[in-house]
Amino acid sequence: AIDAMAAQGYNAFGVFGVSPTDINTTFAGLKAKGFAVGSLASCPGGYDIVKEPQKNSADFCLSTDTGKAAYLAATAVIEQMGGKGNLVHLTGNAVDANTIRRMDGVKQAIAETGGKVKLLTTITDIDSDLQSATKAVTDLLAAKGKQINGIVTTAYNPAVAATDGVSSTKLPIKVIAIDDDQKILDAIRSGVIAGTVVQNPWGQGYVGSWVLSALGTKKCTMNTPGLYVDSGSFLVTKDNVDTYNDTRQTTSREILTAFQNEYMTCN
Repeated sequence: AIDAMAAQGYNAFGVFGVSPTDINTTFAGLKAKGFAVGSLASCPGGYDIVKEPQKNSADFCLSTDTGKAAYLAATAVIEQMGGKGNLVHLTGNAVDANTIRRMDGVKQAIAETGGKVKLLTTITDIDSDLQSATKAVTDLLAAKGKQINGIVTTAYNPAVAATDGVSSTKLPIKVIAIDDDQKILDAIRSGVIAGTVVQNPWGQGYVGSWVLSALGTKKCTMNTPGLYVDSGSFLVTKDNVDTYNDTRQTTSREILTAFQNEYMTCN
């Protein structure tokens, strides 16, 4: 499909690589033909995205810093737990680079409590569908529900499942979810869960499109080819559940300004 679009005259491509381990091959092929390429919402795998930008064959990567987002979520739920107790982490594919970064972010937040918070368990590979996530959460709450003080979820299906599970069992477990599914936002408003950490797909599209247009028309060039830029993550609680999108858009415009003034040279 990408090759067909290139043949039709498109000269800039924003790509979400669902197979990050070999997406660089696609990026390199497009770049060899003179096209502008942005890796949006996911960076190529197999390298340090911050320290080794030269290993990204796209012009830039604009994506969530998944480790930072998980750390933000974990510190938020630990605060809701009163800074102590047992925490459970629910997440996605155990071997995925983003999952590994998320697990590291959660572990960092726990380590900073000096032993006051214990990671009771990490359950991986439950983001393929909601049914799998629901079964995992149901089994978890049945076996260990009374031991759990907090749950942090860093994948979509486990977030929805945890929200439903805590709601139906009425266990006094603090939950910080991920993303802004309507069910999750409604649960925040009603007090069923404490909050969620949302990503910035709007900013990825808004900023990514502007930058690709500037690169595709040759008006601008990247100062650091392959540069990684964090598109932002945001904690949503009952206090800002109706206004967080304003903050997200403001941050997106700040990221665009950074591209214009720091990350690119334009003529």
